[in-house]
Amino acid sequence: MTHKRVKRASPGADEQKNPLGEVELSDEDARKLGEIQKVMQRAEIALERRAIETLAPKYAARREILKAIPKFWAVALMNNELFAMHAQHHGDQAALAYLEDVWLVRDPLETRVFTIEFYFKENPYFSNAVLKKEFKYVAPEGAANETPGEDGLTDSMIDFNWERDIDSKAFKIDWKDDGKNLTKLYPRVSNEPDDVSEGGSFFNFFESAEDPFDIGVLIGNDIFPDAIEYFLGQRGDVDSDEEEDSDDDDDDAEEIDLEKPRVKRAKH
Repeated sequence: MTHKRVKRASPGADEQKNPLGEVELSDEDARKLGEIQKVMQRAEIALERRAIETLAPKYAARREILKAIPKFWAVALMNNELFAMHAQHHGDQAALAYLEDVWLVRDPLETRVFTIEFYFKENPYFSNAVLKKEFKYVAPEGAANETPGEDGLTDSMIDFNWERDIDSKAFKIDWKDDGKNLTKLYPRVSNEPDDVSEGGSFFNFFESAEDPFDIGVLIGNDIFPDAIEYFLGQRGDVDSDEEEDSDDDDDDAEEIDLEKPRVKRAKH
């Protein structure tokens, strides 16, 4: 009698192979994907520039309305969780209570870049009426020789990178005395040359050239455009329900609690 051998299946042989496990991409397809990706990027940047141009006069009109609302910007800023983390000290919040206006001045050559301006009324902390943080656009080598396309954009504009193409500047705050110098009271602490573990006072944002926590991007791209929503508590986890508070308003800025600001509508 002849016996047939039975071949044992190797472990896992009965498992089905992943039909999407391997996808081959030809050089031609890769080239086409790269080209269409650039086309999409150009369109998105062109739309963004037109939006900035359209919104500019709207922001100017909004600016006058917001300046008339007491402590608008302090509340709007502190209602952003990330910003509040960097202004957690009582001195920061007391100083921000004197903030009257926040404004962005965009670079005409690269509109994604801006200077942030904080306008303050007379206060016991510093004599500056305006604190500025400039983010300067540094065009890559050869950018001046590029020819813009029909949309007015060049290749270097498409390849824009905030970390690589931006040079941020420090601004000197004229503190009235050392006891009010928040950057000395709450300095930034670095454990390693490139590691900042404690941000200290928010006002280090102005006095330090570096912006390791991307506070500038947070203010310019998130809080500034949606300032009203933040003020009203319509962004983040802030409870926007009206509170019935019969206590008299405290006019002393040193006692203002901005840690969890709420907006109380005036009674008619």
